[in-house]
Amino acid sequence: MANAAGGSRAVDSLEQLFAKANNDLTAVQHKLEIESEQRYPGKANPYKLMYRIKKIQEELPSLKDQCEKLLAAKQDLIDKTQSMLVGNRGLLQRMQARANIPVICDADDTVYISFEKIIDEWNQQLGLKSNEMGNDNGSAVLQNLNQKLFSSKIQNC
Repeated sequence: MANAAGGSRAVDSLEQLFAKANNDLTAVQHKLEIESEQRYPGKANPYKLMYRIKKIQEELPSLKDQCEKLLAAKQDLIDKTQSMLVGNRGLLQRMQARANIPVICDADDTVYISFEKIIDEWNQQLGLKSNEMGNDNGSAVLQNLNQKLFSSKIQNC
């Protein structure tokens, strides 16, 4: 029993030592913060900057992952929308031709021209050429679009 009581006292003593060390470290941290505020009033506090950089570094992988997912969803939406709109436009033109309604050619259709301009601008942002999208490698090119855009956008930040 005496040995158990001695062990308990040793554990209590060790806990008190850790609690005191923790209090001392908290006091030192508080003094450093005050000293930094006094040395760098109105300027960038190195302590706070280091803390913010550490926080950003911890959050960056998660933000990159979220950005990749967002860009993939955006590209998927653009691809599906483009396919649907072009398909619907072709169907509409065929229906107009069957009903003997004059069909508007591509050069005269301002909405279609605007649509193609937007798609071309998007592809230019990704570094694609118009002819790359129409060939057999188009699907391979599209699969790599998000990574290219993500890499270029993150590296430019």
